Amino acid sequence: MKLTPGKLAGMKAVSNNRGVIAAAAMDQRGSLRKAIGPNTTDHQVEEFKVLVTEVLTQHASAILLDPEWGLPAAKARSKTAGLLLAYEKTGYDKQTPGRLPDLLDHWSVKRLKAAGADCLKILLYYSPDDDQKINDVKHAWVERIGDECRGNDIPFFLEIVGYKEGMDEKGPEYAKLKPSIVTRYMKEFTKDQYGVDVLKLEIPINMQYVEGAKSFKGTKVYTKKEAIDHFKATATATDKPFIYLSAGVSNSEFIEDLEYAGESGVKFNGVLCGRATWADGIKVYSQQGAKAFEAWLQDEGVKNIENVNNALKAATSWYSYYEVPEAAAAR
Repeated sequence: MKLTPGKLAGMKAVSNNRGVIAAAAMDQRGSLRKAIGPNTTDHQVEEFKVLVTEVLTQHASAILLDPEWGLPAAKARSKTAGLLLAYEKTGYDKQTPGRLPDLLDHWSVKRLKAAGADCLKILLYYSPDDDQKINDVKHAWVERIGDECRGNDIPFFLEIVGYKEGMDEKGPEYAKLKPSIVTRYMKEFTKDQYGVDVLKLEIPINMQYVEGAKSFKGTKVYTKKEAIDHFKATATATDKPFIYLSAGVSNSEFIEDLEYAGESGVKFNGVLCGRATWADGIKVYSQQGAKAFEAWLQDEGVKNIENVNNALKAATSWYSYYEVPEAAAAR
């Protein structure tokens, strides 16, 4: 597979000099507003994003933002950091079954690219076991976005979050199913009809249920060997570059996730890491204000992202997936 010039330029812009995507994520909207406090203003959401971006992009290859409150932050990022912009509305439709997604009303891929996006990202909640009619709507939705990205020659990052209706995604029963769910959606969205350039994936296991792990909470679902085998098995489900998302876990748990990925030998191509780097600072911002939060970011936030960067030594370049000579891919 080879990339078109625009897609190659976009991929280079969000990668480090090793061809690894070491990106921060700050596209949270409704959940962020709620976490800061009940009377959070638009200005506060924008300010929070600006502070995170100013500090953390000094240590990241790129930042993922939203065009609703994130454009001021996009202008504040490091000159060495690329920009991914989210295209979906926050959350999903709770009035109809199937966690159906929707796109932002006043944006298109063309407009997002004009706003400075190097790459386009959408989030899709997906259960392979949902009714076929529901999943067919989602398949068509992703196909449309893939075509829109092809037409505008910009890389398409698809973030997928799995679920099974009626189950707690943080519970042990879902943890048993998670490797299979991740494998099945990877196989589906690897298909060329979707036009996906990079899969942004969940860690295929829940580290809190791995016996002997530092993050273990007492209920065993997997042994360490089984957990590592799940990393290996899911990685064979795609021939596309893939990166891991932090999914709201703590920094220490996400580092352990990446350590297991490294030990398994899977050729993952980086991360888009959000809350694992900055979430613990929300209380600082809401209770002590912007200056205190900026100081926290310069200390704890930087430590968190450097922990991730150190764990990314196990990640590999995406160059070989797209037949890109290393010299041609250098930023």
